[in-house]
Amino acid sequence: MDLARRMFMGQLARFTAGASLVPLATVAEAAINEQPPRRGGDPAKRYAMLIDLRRCIGCQACTVSCHLENDAPLGKFRTIVSQYEVDDPETGDMSTFFLPRLCNHCDNPPCVPVCPVQATYQQEDGIVVVDAERCVGCAYCVQACPYDARFINDKTQTADKCTFCTHRLEAGLLPACVESCVGGARIIGDLNDPESTISKMVAEHHGELKVLQPEKGTSPHVFYLGMDERFIDRPEAFASIWDIHGKDNEELHYEFSGH
Repeated sequence: MDLARRMFMGQLARFTAGASLVPLATVAEAAINEQPPRRGGDPAKRYAMLIDLRRCIGCQACTVSCHLENDAPLGKFRTIVSQYEVDDPETGDMSTFFLPRLCNHCDNPPCVPVCPVQATYQQEDGIVVVDAERCVGCAYCVQACPYDARFINDKTQTADKCTFCTHRLEAGLLPACVESCVGGARIIGDLNDPESTISKMVAEHHGELKVLQPEKGTSPHVFYLGMDERFIDRPEAFASIWDIHGKDNEELHYEFSGH
């Protein structure tokens, strides 16, 4: 779909949504159990990621490698590592907490059923992707995602997000973020394979693993080991250690929009 037509369709979709007077949150909640059929991908697999926060050093190598691999626009990121200064509730001492964030490739993704043209869909291997040729840029999915993991790509005017680097997985390679992680904090693999590293780690640390915002009922498939419980929900904090400036000297942050 050419850019002019995509922009027109996106505006039309937003106008239609406004005319309906139905809040998007209501639409997403109502449709969360009405997922369309999955398509594409390997039905024998179920990909997931485990992030061992005990190994994350906040170097942002994953952020940079993902940005280069997927040619994201300036100031937009498919994955980031938020950095927080937190206090120990018992001693009062301050420490640094790193929280890598990306699409959670949920089993019950609220971004999928709200898409009016089914451009956002889930593959049979569990990976949630966007068909850029079909997407009209209405941003319904951006608003529906509780993890702030989506954005509208300024170059293509379509929804963009982490895809677990499906193009690399299909070629037998690791996602860019996993390959570049100097601490070995990111593990990706097939949960349906009991011999995979991720399956063994999930079994070993089952009681210690946490996901973000479990109360949303999305069944996220990005698991965290060593998670500070205060960060399971949206933290009341500002994240950043570096200030980054764009071409017009505007301040950019390694942070998703809205946080």
